[in-house]
Amino acid sequence: MRSVIVWGERHQVALYLAAISAGGVLGLRVPSAARPLEIAITPVLAVLLFATFLGVPFPAIGRAFRDGRFLAVLLAVNFVIVPVVVFGLSRFVAQDAALLAGVLLVLLTPCVDYVIVFTGLGGGAKERLLAAAPILMLGQMLLLPLFLWWFVGVELVRTVELTPFIEAFVWVILLPLAAAGAVQYAASRSRWGRSVEAVAADAMVPLMMLTLAVVVASQVHGVSARLADLWVAVPIFLGFAALMLPLGAVAGRVSKLGVPARRAIVFSGATRNSLVVLPLALALPASFALAPLVVVTQTIVELIVMVAFVRLVPRLIRTGEIS
Repeated sequence: MRSVIVWGERHQVALYLAAISAGGVLGLRVPSAARPLEIAITPVLAVLLFATFLGVPFPAIGRAFRDGRFLAVLLAVNFVIVPVVVFGLSRFVAQDAALLAGVLLVLLTPCVDYVIVFTGLGGGAKERLLAAAPILMLGQMLLLPLFLWWFVGVELVRTVELTPFIEAFVWVILLPLAAAGAVQYAASRSRWGRSVEAVAADAMVPLMMLTLAVVVASQVHGVSARLADLWVAVPIFLGFAALMLPLGAVAGRVSKLGVPARRAIVFSGATRNSLVVLPLALALPASFALAPLVVVTQTIVELIVMVAFVRLVPRLIRTGEIS
């Protein structure tokens, strides 16, 4: 069993691509599976984040929360640099209100869940991103209406419900974090707690594969049905990732952060909160019916990009560089 786990960790990128492909095939061949799989996204993601949080010592989270320079760079990248990039890219779909709404909703909101997993896989400071998650969530809740007002107008702002932000934060961040804390506490006092930690660490690759497959399988059929309308958004999402990679790297380097922190900045700047804003898009009026599919399209594109980033970011920001 140990040799299988080691093999999986060594070939994890290929396995993630296989999981995305398998999810795509399942979603296209069995459209009726989309709804139950969509319901499964939140619990599957919560289990993945629980396993991730178990691998982050809670004292490290406390230290990261007091890291003012990292937090300042993280906030500047996500709430200053990203909006400028998004405004420029969104001009390519400014003539279509539904496309524009979907692009803005998903690209203006930084990810607070599986970005932590990908950051860890890419050798980044995942404990720092975990500590910053509440601040990023609060920041996007407060600033998203303001950005939408600036970029679109007051009509779209009035239709946005922020309740899904709160629900997602509770189910995907707070509860898994509390459970991980309880297990870490038990691990310091009992054998069963240490056993749970070991099992969770060994299950990271399968859990990530399951998450990727479930997300893609639940959404790919809806995207394929409107592919002709959605195709224009794909270059925007690819362009966003391509721009945020060097911009995040430069921001981290100029701020003289260490290598793991700079990698974390890159992953945070490029990864968006699609699974949380999807309910926001679904709550828009019927005239914006395409917006949720735009968000889903970004999810599929981003998952593929993140698998590439796991290999690319460590090569771009290498251990041993002068900070």
